[in-house]
Amino acid sequence: MRRYFGRKLLVYGLTFFVAVTVNWMIPRFMPGDPVQSMLSRANVAQPAAVEAMRVHYTAMFGFDLPLWRQYLNFWGSLLRGDLGISIWLFPTPVTDVIVRAVPYTLGLLIPSILLSWVAGNRFGAFAARRKWLDNTVLPLGYVLTATPYMWLAILLAWALGIIAGIFPVAGAYGFDLQPSWSWEFVGSLAQHWFLPFASLFLVAFGGWAIGMRNMIIYELEADYVNYLRALGAPTRLVRRYAFRNAILPQVTGLALQLGVLVAGALVTEIVFSYPGLGHLILQAIQNQDFFLLQGTFLFIVIGVLIANFVIDIAYVLVDPRTRTGMGEAA
Repeated sequence: MRRYFGRKLLVYGLTFFVAVTVNWMIPRFMPGDPVQSMLSRANVAQPAAVEAMRVHYTAMFGFDLPLWRQYLNFWGSLLRGDLGISIWLFPTPVTDVIVRAVPYTLGLLIPSILLSWVAGNRFGAFAARRKWLDNTVLPLGYVLTATPYMWLAILLAWALGIIAGIFPVAGAYGFDLQPSWSWEFVGSLAQHWFLPFASLFLVAFGGWAIGMRNMIIYELEADYVNYLRALGAPTRLVRRYAFRNAILPQVTGLALQLGVLVAGALVTEIVFSYPGLGHLILQAIQNQDFFLLQGTFLFIVIGVLIANFVIDIAYVLVDPRTRTGMGEAA
């Protein structure tokens, strides 16, 4: 087992290095000049002052150095925990900007991923045993899982927000409120949270339900199930074994779908102007904020890698065949 996790850590380390390098390169290939964008927002009329500010900010951000030197400086700052200064919100450190946005993104991602996975698997397993439910769930599940996150978010905002007026469609809480522990603020926070959560939950729920439904049908036709039935095993016991075997590919699917789910959450935040990492990425692109874009991508890369590593550990715990294989390899 030690060798297994050692190899996993090596793979994740190489993945982190490549992802962070690509993360550093992406903003450099974007068109435009971040310093010029910053000066345009300053509305300075004197050409001499503009040129002096350009030279100052170019040197301060390190844009006057060769690319290879900028790359080495980036890794040096990263190892010290310094993500730089935001160009869009100058002179606020990028770390402070990201820390303010992370709770909103995690508040959407964690409940939507976990609840959709648990509910979708349970519902798919139940639908596989009920023909009338299977005939209705299967088409609905295909529609949900094929629906883009952004499109469903727009539909929910239009139907439940604009037409019905039940939920707000922008922001994380009322514009007339300040963050506090009051019931009024918590209620407003929950109201603004529901529509982004619902759009993420429904799309993921459809995919997990279809996957589990197909796996249960496959497992119920396996040889070991026929053997258990021939022995007179209770139906509940047979279904329990089938569910335990069918859940293993779903655990693997969760690891593979994490990137898609995170991307869906970022796009959904943009639709609802939700102040999470997706909103930061949009603002960083619009304002050509290299450092904020790098820091946001870095946090997403680290989060996805950690989540995948946790799923790898969980897979070892739930699948005895993996542990047996480790023992034989040792």
